Amino acid sequence: MKILIIGGGNMGLTYAQSFLRSHITSKEDMMILEKSPQKAQELAKKDIGTIYGTAEECLRNADLIILAVKPQDAPQLFESIRDQVEAQQVFLSIMAGVKIKTISEALGVRKVIRAMPNLPAQIGMGMTAFTSSDEVTRIELVMVQNLLNTTGKTVYVENEGAIDAATAISGSGPAYVWFFMQSLIEAAQAMGFSYSESELLVGQTFKGAIDLFSKTDFTCEEWIEKVCSKGGTTEAALASYRTNAVHADIIAGAQAALNRAKELGNG
Repeated sequence: MKILIIGGGNMGLTYAQSFLRSHITSKEDMMILEKSPQKAQELAKKDIGTIYGTAEECLRNADLIILAVKPQDAPQLFESIRDQVEAQQVFLSIMAGVKIKTISEALGVRKVIRAMPNLPAQIGMGMTAFTSSDEVTRIELVMVQNLLNTTGKTVYVENEGAIDAATAISGSGPAYVWFFMQSLIEAAQAMGFSYSESELLVGQTFKGAIDLFSKTDFTCEEWIEKVCSKGGTTEAALASYRTNAVHADIIAGAQAALNRAKELGNG
């Protein structure tokens, strides 16, 4: 199976490296289409397949085409490759908000898979939700899921609307975690710790809490109860969060991300 990744940015590069590292494909079957000459030169040095500058050189040779460009660039991309696509090719899009119907109509293709990965895919700890058009066969879907699994965990959803929701939760989610971490780092510094000490305290706390959560059947609420003691320090912090509506703000932020994902799709 020959794979063409259109876009050599963070996720495009992550996919190429993950597929090769897992031996699910070979350098001979890996192609990357990158329009930036400078970035193309950088990719060529990484020895991850053949790098191309135009669709005419490579698109018709691919069995699976991964669309890994910014959603704002989708119309220009569709215009540049429409005349090169073949009916039997499978298209996997990771463009936030861009609907399967939009891709299918813009390119005149029927086999479209839409996925939403996140940045931890770079270290094999990603979370990807994906769905597909009816024309994608079960064999093709399994083939793509095996590729996506090289970057972490995956979940297939029947309703395409869930991809926008996944964009708001797991796609953007790492930034929410880092935002909270940075706030705690700044709090630790204000309490007298150095920056490196603050990073260690916060980083290890997050890692330990997540590992503990993943290794048991307790819910987040149950773990909170285990940490809290009546009249204690944790209870004081959580009371402050509740007074300042932090819980509601987090939900509102995720909803704002969902609304933006829908806007990108409609745009």
